[in-house]
Amino acid sequence: MKQIHSNVLTYRGSHYDFGVMQGERLKDTPLYAYQQKQKERNRRRFTVDSADAFRMFRSYHPGIYEELTGLSDALGLSIEETLMDYSGFQQEWINSGCSIVAGNDFLARNYDYHPKTYEGRFLLYQPSEQEYFATIGPTQRILGRIDGMNEKGLTIGYNFVHQRFPEEGFICNMLSRIILETCSTTEEAVDKLTEMPHRHSFNYVINDAAGVRRVVEGSPRGTAVREASFSTNHFDVLTKENRHHLVDSKRRFDNIQKHYKENIDAAEGFRLLNDPSYDVFSDQYRNWGGTIHTSVYKPKELKMTFAIGNQQPTEVDFGSWIKCGELSFSQFTGALDTDVRIPYMGE
Repeated sequence: MKQIHSNVLTYRGSHYDFGVMQGERLKDTPLYAYQQKQKERNRRRFTVDSADAFRMFRSYHPGIYEELTGLSDALGLSIEETLMDYSGFQQEWINSGCSIVAGNDFLARNYDYHPKTYEGRFLLYQPSEQEYFATIGPTQRILGRIDGMNEKGLTIGYNFVHQRFPEEGFICNMLSRIILETCSTTEEAVDKLTEMPHRHSFNYVINDAAGVRRVVEGSPRGTAVREASFSTNHFDVLTKENRHHLVDSKRRFDNIQKHYKENIDAAEGFRLLNDPSYDVFSDQYRNWGGTIHTSVYKPKELKMTFAIGNQQPTEVDFGSWIKCGELSFSQFTGALDTDVRIPYMGE
């Protein structure tokens, strides 16, 4: 077993200042050193046109472009480099797992991926610009969100489907970030996910404070919306987009379906995903499919729980924090059954 942690960061202020703060916290870390080493390989795989990126952010979330500018200034990078590394626009993705379950008053999500990609950063952010909502959730590629909830009780998580035939657009974690900061209901989130351009193919599972649940199947070639309460790594409507090898995705889907009930509560949702006896939690870390964390969001209460690996979760009172409360801890800790090296921890 390997002991790991996720640092909890909180910030209230403008997007530009938030970008500066994140850059200052990032630049002397093992995570940043690792990200810098990946640059040349990334540049061989894709490019980002800064004018196209600016146009996209101006259309869907100008504040994040300001945040990218602040991050650029703090790291001493050109805006072109920052867009390439952190914008979530035209970036690439590697196969991953993930399982999501939603009920009347919760959304639970297993994040299944390779530990070397994990950042160990969990953020609570309250923008000073009134057109954007406060959010909570773990980060990916610094500015993106792996899953999350906003102050209106809107929650979101995603499942990888495939990365074949990418087109111009945002990747999954930036789409999630934009949704959380700009939408208040499932209906609004569905409309925006249908409108925005998708770089790759993912399921987006959404639940709000009214308990309205939808899955958006998002692809560079179109989207489909369905009523559903759980999802893994394949499409049910856009089936021509699916990969050929769906055995593990369908196995986890069938296991969830077997135990799911309409009145399932948040505690049962957590156990279904995190208790290995249900055979949804995964230890396939070397195969890019091990469960790193389990998040459970409670939209009506504005609370959530978070666990790294297979253990009892820690509760966060997001509603209290929004009202200028303070957290009593600055780290989540846990353990993964793996010996792979984890760069953000300096390995």
